[in-house]
Amino acid sequence: MFFPASIRSFATVATTRNPRILVTGSLGQLGTGLVSLLRNKYGAQNVIASDVRKPSTDIKKAGPYVFADVLNFQQLETIVVDQEIDWIINLSALLSAVGEQHMERALAINMSGFANTLELAKKHNLRIMCPSTIGAFGPTTPREMTPDLTTMRPTTIYGITKIHVELMGEYYNKRFGVDFRCLRYPGIISADTEPGGGTTDYAVQIFHSALKEKKYNCYLGPETTLPMMYLPDCLEGTVSFLSAPTESLTQRTYNVAAFSFSPQEIAAKIKERIPEFEITYAPDSRQKIADSWPKSLDDKMARKDWGWTNKYDLDGMVDDMLTKLNKE
Repeated sequence: MFFPASIRSFATVATTRNPRILVTGSLGQLGTGLVSLLRNKYGAQNVIASDVRKPSTDIKKAGPYVFADVLNFQQLETIVVDQEIDWIINLSALLSAVGEQHMERALAINMSGFANTLELAKKHNLRIMCPSTIGAFGPTTPREMTPDLTTMRPTTIYGITKIHVELMGEYYNKRFGVDFRCLRYPGIISADTEPGGGTTDYAVQIFHSALKEKKYNCYLGPETTLPMMYLPDCLEGTVSFLSAPTESLTQRTYNVAAFSFSPQEIAAKIKERIPEFEITYAPDSRQKIADSWPKSLDDKMARKDWGWTNKYDLDGMVDDMLTKLNKE
């Protein structure tokens, strides 16, 4: 593939100094931890956090923070130019359950906001990473060990917008040489941040309820198995993917996963550690969404191409979650 001289020269510059990175949507579930890891790797002043909310004092003290709305192209471009940005990580999105309640907002942020960052990547020769999701798959997708390339007919606005992200990013890569990168995340479990309105959020809420109330009423049925990942693995994998040599990537969108479980399975693991814990079930509208998603992901290409690996298994995640939340 031929790349313009400007892109080739950018690649040379990027290898001689640490990249300057803009993270949009940095106050969400992934953003705070990802910004921290990137600052440890590349230097605090080289990673600019941004969002449309007022950050805490601790976040402002940790490193640069700017107000940035991904729907405002001119505002974003000013930041890219003034801050000499090399990479954009676009985490701005409305997730599955929230997206169904606010469709127009989801379309705007997930598609138009991404289009702005993608066009900036083209115009200013930036590396861009925007995550996708298991929600990009649908009920006609093979549900066991779902491969990277397969039938994708999502049934949610969230999933539809993420297919748009994947296809547009790959198009810009092939046509304009944009260094677009994308990971299909499974459900992410975190002890550090509150759930963001996704269908897999029960897997975080259940720990809080188990410790506080010793019971949990789950909005998914007991046997609803979905692929999951612990946040520390997700963050480490994302940083590894971002820094992987371009020549090692055989595709632009990769599945990543760690383990799969159902509500009854995670409840049993918690009950081993908190014997008085009990779970009940009251499936709601999110059940239909979960039923359209894979039960497990085939991520062998990520493991082969750029060395993706998870450190936490299911038991390790449960132990760490309970330990961290108990301290809080």
